Amino acid sequence: MPKQTAKTSPRVAPLTPDLLALVARRFRMLGEPIRLRMLQCLESGPLSVNELAEKLQSTQSNISRHLSAMHGAGLLDRRREGNSTFYSVGDPLVVQLCELVCNSAREQTQQLAERLGVEVGSAKPGRRRP
Repeated sequence: MPKQTAKTSPRVAPLTPDLLALVARRFRMLGEPIRLRMLQCLESGPLSVNELAEKLQSTQSNISRHLSAMHGAGLLDRRREGNSTFYSVGDPLVVQLCELVCNSAREQTQQLAERLGVEVGSAKPGRRRP
């Protein structure tokens, strides 16, 4: 049996083709920056389509299209209240997944910047440390 490390975790059973398709669909839903920004906004609680459009400085129809796709993939919950539809995070593990990926990306960026002697977040790309 292979030794388990911090970077691996045991799988209970092989993933079926249907489950792999579902996982791939969820990852595709997270492949657009505006959708990640939506999740970020919804972490603090439910928002209406119009509230999200205002926060993200986008159109109601664009936001609505993305929200509908994310709801269809099981990432978001929604409820109607009068003429408004409110969305919320439907799967909190998706937010945790995003945090893991963001933290990993930050760490890799920091390590690369240190190797190159570049300040992370500097105003001018390629700026060297003094």
